[in-house]
Amino acid sequence: MGLVSQHKDVVRTAAVAVAVALSCLGVAIWLNHLRQSRPAHRAQAVAEPKAVVQGRGAPWPVFGGDPQHLGRAVGALAEKLDLAWTFKTSGSVKASPVIEDGRVFVGSADANLYALDLRTGQSIWSYKTGDAVEASACVKDGVVCVGSTDGWLYAVDAHTGDLKWKYQTGGQIAGGANWVPNPRGDGAWIVAGSYDGCVHCVDGQTGQRIWMYKTDNYVNGSPAVAGSLCVIGGCDARVHVVSVADGNGVSTIETGSYIAASAAIWEGQVYVGNYNGDFVKVDLATRQVVWRYGLENTAIVSSAAIGDQTVVFGARDRQVHCLRQQDGRPVWTFKALGEVDGSPALCDGKVVVGSEDGRLTMLRLSDGGLLWSYLVGKALTSSPAIAYGVVVIGCDDGSVYAFAHKE
Repeated sequence: MGLVSQHKDVVRTAAVAVAVALSCLGVAIWLNHLRQSRPAHRAQAVAEPKAVVQGRGAPWPVFGGDPQHLGRAVGALAEKLDLAWTFKTSGSVKASPVIEDGRVFVGSADANLYALDLRTGQSIWSYKTGDAVEASACVKDGVVCVGSTDGWLYAVDAHTGDLKWKYQTGGQIAGGANWVPNPRGDGAWIVAGSYDGCVHCVDGQTGQRIWMYKTDNYVNGSPAVAGSLCVIGGCDARVHVVSVADGNGVSTIETGSYIAASAAIWEGQVYVGNYNGDFVKVDLATRQVVWRYGLENTAIVSSAAIGDQTVVFGARDRQVHCLRQQDGRPVWTFKALGEVDGSPALCDGKVVVGSEDGRLTMLRLSDGGLLWSYLVGKALTSSPAIAYGVVVIGCDDGSVYAFAHKE
């Protein structure tokens, strides 16, 4: 994801010598963790996709499942899942999938946006952009909008994959597009952030610019939308609150460090973490930070999922954190074996999240207890999408994985 990836490349290069020296100790810790938890399944090649039997639920058409980025899915989710299908691309899949009308839409570092059948994983169509697609797509009114690191926002027909329009920003697009109702009439507007430091709002049917809001640094995450407001976490360390109608700034709230994550909005409150390890709750009415939960010597890139009374997010301290919404006090933490940059998804009292050790994990929302895990093997920096009892996630090995309960 642009800024995030550049920062991590430097860290990883410096860490090679240390990693070699500690490899034996790391293996021992890993094996001990496995003995303490339920054994993980390992990904195996799937020669022919098997049809997924879909349950009740709702689509997941944008990053976080809805314009507010709540990270919640509707319907039941089994406590144990099986690998249903895999789809191989020619590059890493850091983009988070979205699901609409029985199709999975997901980008790849091979510069393609793919449409896959949710039941079988078979390719329906692909559209080639000018560079890697790390951003999540947005599906609205039969159109799929997605940003590319080539700086263009593309809109393609959801059924045919044909280009409808494209809009150029001044920098790469790393965060997912979102949509807002057109306050001037029918249809929807599309909002997306760019590394040109701006949030761009365009007409969903024509791609014509409606407004542009300028921040003081990169916009890495996806804009969140609730009512008449659009909320953006910026790499200028501020939470920006913008009027949907005209793009004028309503307020900015300082957080102390740049924000790579996407904000979430729930009942007039904004939840987001920053690169200094601070997770904050901001009240939109008072424009003040209500509480701050601090982590030492780490960064928060994961976007939060919002429960009825709790908020869940991952961090580079290799933990998943669950806090009380009311006061930010910790409810539980879960220790993963790798950094947690992907965002959790909630469904049926469960938390589903990937980590950079290559493990997709399901936890109980109530206490963080481990229910199920699956070892893919390569880093999972993509965030899971959940729809109709099916979990879909991208992987750095270049594949898209789908999991579901099989009778």
